[in-house]
Amino acid sequence: MEVPILKQGAFLIATFQAALSDADLNHLRMGLVQQVVKFRSRAVIVDVTAMDVMDSFASRTLREIAHMIRLRGAETVIVGIQPEVAFAMVQLGLTLEGVATALDLEEGLAYLNEKFKGHELKVSDSVVGEIRVVINSDQGHRLSPPEGPGGGE
Repeated sequence: MEVPILKQGAFLIATFQAALSDADLNHLRMGLVQQVVKFRSRAVIVDVTAMDVMDSFASRTLREIAHMIRLRGAETVIVGIQPEVAFAMVQLGLTLEGVATALDLEEGLAYLNEKFKGHELKVSDSVVGEIRVVINSDQGHRLSPPEGPGGGE
């Protein structure tokens, strides 16, 4: 499965486009942390808008991703948790304690821009580059540039 990770200035944006298996989440966790190191990113936004189900493993893995990224000196914001998913998480006692959340990508970017205000890291709407983490449960993960025109930046 492919999870697009956009590089926008000092920020990375990882967008889940479907529910991921436990193995996929584990591979993504390591791939995302490696990208933070590679690009010296100050923050990561994880967009889960497309996820209509979040089990305890996915919730725990998102929390672990945020904590691992924090240990690398960057911030994490989880955006796009659907109302039904939020309701189910509360009913099941699943939390993202200690992890910043925002309604959507726009609010997540606004939060980070405000947090890093004065640090000359303001992110505009233009995409600087894109990376894709290709997840193959049998062989681990590999990084690849996006396909199409201008995809090698």
